[in-house]
Amino acid sequence: MKVVKRDGTIVDFDRSKILIALQKANAAVDAEERITDAQIEEIVHFIETRHRQRFLVEDIQDTVEKKLMELDKFELAKAYIIYRYTRALVRKANTTDESILSLIQNSNKDVMEENSNKNAIMASTQRDLIAGEVSKDITKRILLPEKVVKAHEDGVIHFHDMDYFIQPIFNCCLINIGDMLDNGTVMNGKMIESPKSFQVACTIMTQIISSVASSQYGGQSVDVRHLGKYLRYSKEKFRKDIEETANGELSEEMIEKLANRRLKYELRSGVQTIQYQINTLMTTNGQSPFVTLFLCLDDNDEYIDENAMIVEEILRQRLEGIKNESGVYITPAFPKLIYVLDENNCLKGGKYDYITRLAVKCSSKRMYPDYISAKKMRENYQGNVFSCMGCRSFLSPWQDENGNYKFEGRFNQGVVSLNLPQIGIVAKGDEELFWKLLDERLDLCYEALMCRHEALMGVKSDVSPIHWQHGAIARLKKGEKIDPLLKNGYSTLSLGYIGLYELTKLMKGVSHTTQEGADFALRVMKHMRAAVDKWKAETHLGFGLYGTPAESLCYRFARVDKERFGSIPDVTDKGYYTNSYHVDVREHIDAFSKFKFESQFQDISSGGAISYVEIPNMRHNLTALEDVVQFIYENIQYAEFNTKSDYCQECGYDGEIIINDDNEWECPNCHNKDHAKMNVTRRTCGYLGENFWNVGKTKEIKARVLHL
Repeated sequence: MKVVKRDGTIVDFDRSKILIALQKANAAVDAEERITDAQIEEIVHFIETRHRQRFLVEDIQDTVEKKLMELDKFELAKAYIIYRYTRALVRKANTTDESILSLIQNSNKDVMEENSNKNAIMASTQRDLIAGEVSKDITKRILLPEKVVKAHEDGVIHFHDMDYFIQPIFNCCLINIGDMLDNGTVMNGKMIESPKSFQVACTIMTQIISSVASSQYGGQSVDVRHLGKYLRYSKEKFRKDIEETANGELSEEMIEKLANRRLKYELRSGVQTIQYQINTLMTTNGQSPFVTLFLCLDDNDEYIDENAMIVEEILRQRLEGIKNESGVYITPAFPKLIYVLDENNCLKGGKYDYITRLAVKCSSKRMYPDYISAKKMRENYQGNVFSCMGCRSFLSPWQDENGNYKFEGRFNQGVVSLNLPQIGIVAKGDEELFWKLLDERLDLCYEALMCRHEALMGVKSDVSPIHWQHGAIARLKKGEKIDPLLKNGYSTLSLGYIGLYELTKLMKGVSHTTQEGADFALRVMKHMRAAVDKWKAETHLGFGLYGTPAESLCYRFARVDKERFGSIPDVTDKGYYTNSYHVDVREHIDAFSKFKFESQFQDISSGGAISYVEIPNMRHNLTALEDVVQFIYENIQYAEFNTKSDYCQECGYDGEIIINDDNEWECPNCHNKDHAKMNVTRRTCGYLGENFWNVGKTKEIKARVLHL
């Protein structure tokens, strides 16, 4: 039996701890109030025989108190409660020692596995995680209302921003990279002027990305379209240089040919700079910058031809991959890529269809890019097409004083997510009770989000000059407050949600893909959307409904609910909840039907939504992938592909990773057994935890618990 401690760590059940606690309580009361050693043993034995795989430490202590009451040992129970309370005071005085020490000892799995982008063994990353643990501790004990903290601990909600709540930083953003490149910026007190060439523009852009990442928590997105003019600058410079050198001895055709040759080299070098710098630069939190590149070919862009060249080169280099320490080409984690499908490239005879075919080929091998349909996005966002932020949340349309829409230079203040299945568990099919509980918990989410907002009010621009003074978000003066950027919908506050599928199963007994289930699920979605719209109208703050991709939260909510409510078929027994509005991975549904079904929820979840389909052996299914890409353009705003193909990053082998005679995962090509160098988890659900066997470690099963 395992015991879940208060900090989330899991340890083996230790009966001696109960024995010691009861013996100390015994010693604190008169002899006639004590229980015998045999009775103490009976209490411990009762707990041991509960046939539970996991026990919350609080549940163990509650059970002890109950057994003492049954023995009519009220004074002893009181002494035990006092002992328990005293221990709680000690913990409240300092709750970080154990979690921090476990981080240093690499045993705090919950924190270490929370972010797949962080190598928790590295000293620089540990420094950041330790700061996060201190922030969580102070936030829980002092800064947040007790009911919000309790709701977070009970899995009612998840307050995403705890590990940086004490600092004046926000979640994620769209960098105003165009303004920073065109008008210059400042980094580390040094003036960076507007670049005069593509190569320099790429270098400055990656330095900006690194600087921005060091002063915020979540991801960032960059619109690559702003690089087009600098590629043209480079070509003009090359032509001028060749003309001056040739002094009239070369034909116009030869000058153009030589200029294009130098431009091709400049293009390759600049994109390589982006890829290598992003993957080698380390931010102050011990990780590569969490950045997304937005690849959009807009017919109204005067530099569209240059940008088409840039997008093509980015995709070519991503398709090739990047070498690991063994010299093998692997898929880099960053930058993430989002490719926009429009009339000019949606595989229906458009001018840039050839780039889309390259994107599909890249997706088949490297999992990226993801795809945004310009057609569907214009329908949902008042005619606008723009990138989501690095965390995949979307901004709401916002217009400046001149009526111009603005998206770059805006940001997300924070996120609170709601555990929908838990409401269904408590309601037990009673719809009247369900809607009452939902409203109560939505009110709690609102209060938690307002805590996030109020914590940022009054912050001065000096806390992060790159964001507030030098163009990433704004160009405020020194000492100026950021308050106007927190109000009137300029930045967003996101309500996330997990487990619409499980909620529907609990309340209706059917999947939300059935007509009855879909009707209920849509009512829930519209109810949540109405709530955030109401908050927005009342406060003039940018609340949005956010289909968060927080995969680790799907596991946390399910784990907490299983410990509290036991194993519930097709709900807590799976070990995970289905993300946001998604169809459960175990349902038999084809890619087209899944996208078509989920698109109706994306329209409601305008603060963030992404859907995916899993296609086996994508590298050999390019025609099928192209068909799906065409379908995406016509039917759904934001989508991605997943696959089940295994992959060894040590040698490049892309066949099935086998299980050897020692029940270990092993590459059959190079015999690598290091999980860190194997693609043995799936992007289907994003599970980032430890791989483990399901039943008996039998070789015939060959199953790790991933999304099933």
